Amino acid sequence: MAARGKTGQVAGVIPARWGSSRFPGKPLHQLAGKSLLGHVIERVGCCKRLDVVLVATDDERIQREARANGAEVVMTSGQHKTGTDRVAEAITSFPAIQHIVNIQGDEPLVSPSLIDLMADTLRKQKGVDMITAANPISDLTQLDDPNIVKVVLNRSNDALYFSRSALPYNRSKGNLFSPFRHVGLYGYQRGFLEKFVSWPEGDLERVEQLEQLRALENGSRIRVVVTEHDSIGLDTPEQVPEIEALLAGSTDAQYSPNINQSR
Repeated sequence: MAARGKTGQVAGVIPARWGSSRFPGKPLHQLAGKSLLGHVIERVGCCKRLDVVLVATDDERIQREARANGAEVVMTSGQHKTGTDRVAEAITSFPAIQHIVNIQGDEPLVSPSLIDLMADTLRKQKGVDMITAANPISDLTQLDDPNIVKVVLNRSNDALYFSRSALPYNRSKGNLFSPFRHVGLYGYQRGFLEKFVSWPEGDLERVEQLEQLRALENGSRIRVVVTEHDSIGLDTPEQVPEIEALLAGSTDAQYSPNINQSR
């Protein structure tokens, strides 16, 4: 159970919904003998820097599965457009929570060490309102894949822009440049999260269908942790064999990514 007395808590919140357009019931789909949600909860259970772990959902089937895997559940509205909105509602009953890591419920290979680093950064660096992660793209064919979100950074490792298009355009093929793939893991200071969900959808966010652009459109900074960890999310049933193979080859050592805080 989440302790409500201790102030300044860091929470890991896993938003999960039933009604995925491409994969209804995805959180309960079985992968290597365990539900997708069960794998995520197991990984998050290996974190050492989270005071609270919550599953935020609007579905009783997901609620039962989360509890069967030992997680605390917060029931939320079924009207939320994004997982971020669901996370923001979930923490309203927990005033002690001041730092939040939004953990995607469809990434069974998420790294506990990466989550811990983000949690520590939020706790120790109050000036970091929002944090996420990215890894170098080694397969350049991914640059033209709209399902792979690209990000470019400034010298302080803050995000300049995110896009589904190739980013940046390399006009001179002789220039050596290592583009980055965005990893969909987010952290927020509580006050910033409350502001973020109050802002209207931005024009760039609407065009790219990337909600993190709302922060940049409103003049906020997003710190980016550069890591070699390459988590993969389950988006369609066709990906199940690939992810099961990755789970079979996963070891405890692979839970810890190689993280570079400076480039």
